[in-house]
Amino acid sequence: MKAAVFHGRGDVRIEDVAEPGSPARADVVLEVVRAAICGTDASEWDHGPILCRPGVVLGHEFVGRVVEVGDEVAGLRIGDRVVSGAGISCGHCLWCRRGRTNLCAEYRTLGLQVDGGLAEYVASPASICRLVPDGCDDDAAAMAQPLAVALHALSRVGLGREETVAVIGVGGIGSFIVAGAADRATDGRVVAIDIDAQRLATATALGAGETVDATGRELAELLLELTDGVGFDVVIEATGAPHAPAAAIAGARRAGRVLLVGLHGAPRELQLTPMILREIDVFTTVAHICDTDIPAALDLLTRSEVARVTAGPRIPLDALVDDGLRPLAERRATGKILVSPA
Repeated sequence: MKAAVFHGRGDVRIEDVAEPGSPARADVVLEVVRAAICGTDASEWDHGPILCRPGVVLGHEFVGRVVEVGDEVAGLRIGDRVVSGAGISCGHCLWCRRGRTNLCAEYRTLGLQVDGGLAEYVASPASICRLVPDGCDDDAAAMAQPLAVALHALSRVGLGREETVAVIGVGGIGSFIVAGAADRATDGRVVAIDIDAQRLATATALGAGETVDATGRELAELLLELTDGVGFDVVIEATGAPHAPAAAIAGARRAGRVLLVGLHGAPRELQLTPMILREIDVFTTVAHICDTDIPAALDLLTRSEVARVTAGPRIPLDALVDDGLRPLAERRATGKILVSPA
């Protein structure tokens, strides 16, 4: 079968590799009908290996049809269309027992440490596969995993229906966070902040009530200006920019919450005393919890226009590097790039 194999920095090859073979007792084999690529894939190609194991088949965002089931699999049948959550947890460590499977002591991810779905076929634990509703097409279903990451982030801060929320950085995961926030804060205020006009237009289409171009603006001052000096109930930082965490904290109201989504490659300085005196809660987030976040993502994709608004070009697997990874790494990509492996 054809598969996208990661060999190292600047080296992803579309190769003929062996099919997964008969599944393990608790696994299924999927024929991949649609996959998607994200910033992680592009980062690994551009300057990895960071998380990827050289020799691994890429792809952690995909939907497929079950073609084989292991002897111990219940609830899935040949022909079922499913999304794999991609994150594999052990099920028995402290964090798994507490329902925090995304923090599993043995956590691995399809497409990073285990062969993934940028291939014609992929093996996945049945326990992390979820049936796709009939009303959710393949392009939309391929976005379930990254949307689940965004919805998990929102669950960390418990966004309320009437709350005000600012999302700083609305590309990639940030745009999905806007969609989730608009779906949850239905009587509140969702403000999208970025320096890219196209991203802001997408945020509007995803439900942001207001968009703000932050070009040339001091971010903390902007957040306070937008709230008459009070600050937002929730500020979500999804850029990873050096100054953004401190600005997000300064732009939260008394007893507000700050969610840090963007990753940082260096230490950041924060003024703790003002944060303590205003009782600001700071949250972080990583990955998603399959049992709750994948079904929530599929539900939102089925009843909303999220997939239509965010979908980018659909490309064949052979064009993955030049039409997928390269434009994404060079920040030329528009929309979620979808891949047809067959």
